[in-house]
Amino acid sequence: MPVRPSRRLRSVIIVPLIMTMCAIPLVISPSAHGAPPRAQTQDTGFAQPFAGPERYLPYAPAKLTSPGQLNRPVGRQAAERIARGLGLTPADALSEKQYRDFVTGSGVGGSKQSAKIIDACLGILTNTNGRPGFGGSILGSYGLYVTKSGMLQSPANASAPTRQVNTLIAPGGYVGNWMRANGARRSLEALYRSAYTAELPFGFFSQQISGEAQLVTNTKNGRTATVGMSMAPPLWLVNFVLLYIVKPDIAAAMPAYWAPIPPAVARAIKASATGQVPYAQYASYFT
Repeated sequence: MPVRPSRRLRSVIIVPLIMTMCAIPLVISPSAHGAPPRAQTQDTGFAQPFAGPERYLPYAPAKLTSPGQLNRPVGRQAAERIARGLGLTPADALSEKQYRDFVTGSGVGGSKQSAKIIDACLGILTNTNGRPGFGGSILGSYGLYVTKSGMLQSPANASAPTRQVNTLIAPGGYVGNWMRANGARRSLEALYRSAYTAELPFGFFSQQISGEAQLVTNTKNGRTATVGMSMAPPLWLVNFVLLYIVKPDIAAAMPAYWAPIPPAVARAIKASATGQVPYAQYASYFT
C-alpha cells in the first residue's frame, strides 16, 4: 500500500497491503488453517474456494457488462456501502496522522523498507483509471499488472510485492506490532471483527491450488472466462477491508468490475513456468 509518499501514494491514498493488506492477492498466512473451507455458493460463476462465503458475495466485483466499466474504480459512495456490508465504518480506519506515519515508515517501530513494499502494493491493487502502472498500463480489472521489468503477471504471483508482503502481515509481524505501538488497536480489532476473518481461509486455499499462474476460471451461462486471482471474491474482499482500514479513499480506488483476460494471454501465462510473460508481446490485446 515509503519514506516519503510517492505521487501515486498521495493521490490514492494508501495502501493495499497495508495492513495485511495487500494481503491477499497477497496473501495469507497458511499456518492458521487446516482444511479447505466449505460454503454455499451463489451463481457467480466462481466455484469454491474461489467464491468465498455466500453472505459477502454481493459486495464482490461483478463481471463487467460494458466497455465503460473496464478499470473503473469503486468510488467513495460504493466503497462506503461495501464497507458497511463487511462490518466497517469510517471510524475504524487509521487517523490521518497514523495513516501518514504508516505509509512513510514513521512512528514507533516504523520501517522505511516495509513502507516501500507497502507503496508497491498500493500501485498494484489500485491500478485503475487515472492510476497507471509500468509503461502506462492499466490492468486492474483483469487481475493483472506489469512489473518494473516489463513482465505481465497476476498480483498473486510469488514474485509480486503483494505476495512478499506476507512476512509483514503474518501474526507477530510488522503491521500488527506497528498498529499496537502507535495507538491503532481499535483499527486492528475492527479488522478482525469484519468479514476479513471469514474470507481469509478461502483466499489462502485459492492461492494454494492455483499454481504459478495464479489465475481463476469463471464459468456462467455456458461461458468460461479467466481472471487474475486478485479479482476473485475472497481475495478482493480481504484486500478491500485491509485498504479501508488504512484509508477509505484507497479502498475506493480498487477495480469495481472484473474483466476476462484475453484467451491468448491467459494461455501464455498458464504455460509459463513462472506465471509471467513479456507485456510488450501482449499489450495489443488490452488496447
